[in-house]
Amino acid sequence: MPLDTRRKMIDRQESPISICHQCELLGVARSSLYYTPSKASNKDLQLMEMLDKLYLEDPTRGTRRMSHELQKKGHKVGRCHVRSLMQIMRLKTVYCRPRTTIIDPSRYKYPYLLRNLEIQKPNHVWSLDISYIPMVRGYMYLLAIMDVYSRCILGWSLSNTMEAEWVVNTLRMTVNKYGRPEIINSDQGSQFTSDEYVDYVKSLETVRISMDGKGRAIDNVYIERFFRTIKYEKIYLERPETGNELYHICSQFIQYYNERRDHSSIGNNPPFIVYQRAA
Repeated sequence: MPLDTRRKMIDRQESPISICHQCELLGVARSSLYYTPSKASNKDLQLMEMLDKLYLEDPTRGTRRMSHELQKKGHKVGRCHVRSLMQIMRLKTVYCRPRTTIIDPSRYKYPYLLRNLEIQKPNHVWSLDISYIPMVRGYMYLLAIMDVYSRCILGWSLSNTMEAEWVVNTLRMTVNKYGRPEIINSDQGSQFTSDEYVDYVKSLETVRISMDGKGRAIDNVYIERFFRTIKYEKIYLERPETGNELYHICSQFIQYYNERRDHSSIGNNPPFIVYQRAA
């Protein structure tokens, strides 16, 4: 049952069952009932747009260097505020960590399976990720699902929140349309480590879960490159003001990207042609 539906089932006034017990029975966090989303200020939206461009320019910048870059541009902003904005935007600094331990494939963490893996066919590996999308009066998030062999975007969706249900629904529609991959790779974000996501992927039985190492955005390099491409070649040029405008911009570009835009890494062919030819 969708989370929004479960929230609406909670009776705050006349029910003989306490709100705390209702939340427990429905699997809803009680704090979420009282939380009212607040809109980002115009100043923060401007800072976030600049942070997004700085990140695409050099993803190795951490909070210290990011704050210095903004200060050089005349913005009075501290490192702590930059860190908060980067967390909202899901910006992960790229750097190498000493590999002193092996990630334990437990309930919420799974090993990275793509290291030294030769991907030779479609639906061998799918890559999932979420990217912050700046707009004139706000921001949204873009979820994309890529077939790594062909670089084809098989599924995508927009949302103003990053709930696990959104991710699972988009993945489910993609699986229903194109079949099951052998491996699904993502980062270790809360949406991809949630019970809802993990349980769904496990229900596919033959699909294995792979996750990037912590602090290793480069492990998902192909889909990160796609996000850079759609932002610089489309979104930043047209600057959408509403969610509907952003949806049409993304829809047009992804269709062009899949069906007409040649890629040198796949023999100067469009991704969808390579996906269909080899499928």
